Amino acid sequence: MKNLKNIFVIAAISLSFSIFAQQSPALAQEGIITIVGATAHIGDGTVIENSIISFENGKIIAVADATTSKIALRGKVIQAEGKHVYPGFIAPAKSLGLVEVNAVRASNDQDELGNFIPNVRSLIAYNAESKVVESMRPNGILIGQITPKGGRISGTSSIVQFDAWNWEDAAIKVDDGIHLNWPTSFRRGRWWSGEPRGWQPNKDYSKQTDEVTAFLNQANAYGKTNSKVQNEPYKATQGIFSGSQKLYVYAQREKEIIDAVTLLKEHGVQDIVIVGGYEAHKIIPFLKKHTISILIKQTHALPMDSDDDYDLPYKLPKLLVDGGLLVGLQNAGMSNFQTRNLPFYAGQVAGQGMDKEKALQLITSNTAKILGIDTEYGTLSVGKSATLFISEGDALDMRTNLLTKAFIDGRDISLETHQTELWKRYTEKYENEK
Repeated sequence: MKNLKNIFVIAAISLSFSIFAQQSPALAQEGIITIVGATAHIGDGTVIENSIISFENGKIIAVADATTSKIALRGKVIQAEGKHVYPGFIAPAKSLGLVEVNAVRASNDQDELGNFIPNVRSLIAYNAESKVVESMRPNGILIGQITPKGGRISGTSSIVQFDAWNWEDAAIKVDDGIHLNWPTSFRRGRWWSGEPRGWQPNKDYSKQTDEVTAFLNQANAYGKTNSKVQNEPYKATQGIFSGSQKLYVYAQREKEIIDAVTLLKEHGVQDIVIVGGYEAHKIIPFLKKHTISILIKQTHALPMDSDDDYDLPYKLPKLLVDGGLLVGLQNAGMSNFQTRNLPFYAGQVAGQGMDKEKALQLITSNTAKILGIDTEYGTLSVGKSATLFISEGDALDMRTNLLTKAFIDGRDISLETHQTELWKRYTEKYENEK
């Protein structure tokens, strides 16, 4: 009887997973697919009002103006008059696929024990069947940088596409960079222990920065020796000294950014990307001098300080782009599921006066360049991956971001999610009650 009961329990669990399981990854592209008539937003600032885009074996083979081009329509033809085509959007610096439910510890792999753990690789913990990951696709977010969180050095990220059986299938760029949470120069008062509320200087700031530089100095020295003693954390950092990996530094304030760039450069770090960069607009010449790119925090946020402009988070990306910096958008600090709002952050920047095609670059070509995947992704260009989607309207506007088709490496992927299934279910319920 006990065995029979166990069988029923297992069957019930299996049934529940089968009902709400992620859509199976799409099959490899067969033959040529041609999209005709759509307004093509190339991702580099160019717009083709009446476009023709063809792709074969997962690669784009033609991008042209259908009004003047004599390109023959080959293979499967998708008529897209009145619609819009975009390159797949890219979500950097997020732990998508590493945590499913924050309150359920067994589903949370975004943080490991330890303070300096660059050897922790996020990719092997990535859950390609995550429902949170699945929910990105209907808004056009098809690629992400899967990033560990916590500690001073959180670990190593990798870049994946969002339609795969497992992490091996998903990987686009393995171990692309290491993520460092730079110490904060100010912290909020611990009112519960008698400290005044509000921001106050971090008395341990110098000590904490010394710990970072000491670790990196030792790691750099380790790479220059022929020691037979294996030190996995030191070994994992060698790419940031050789330039084969980027160091993503999470820092917000002017002092923190200047200190981070200056000290890290002094200790041999080659390629630095600032993540957050709330006060980066104050030091644009310094950042340009050191060729620092920025993954700016989400625009849907309040000002950090009471004397900041009320609209600083909204206009910050434009200030940095106008200053000549390479800028991408991310939403560190927000829940993973809110990453689906990435296109609307870009739309808000356009509402602050940035040209809409430049705003689009913040989540396509600019981010691809920052992550080092721009030879394959980020724009609708001949020879690049056919990772793109068709929208009924403007994909940066939540009212008209309505996808009808999406392709990853030329594969016609599903746009169904748990949310769309529930939407259809309850739409039918209330329509039948009218």
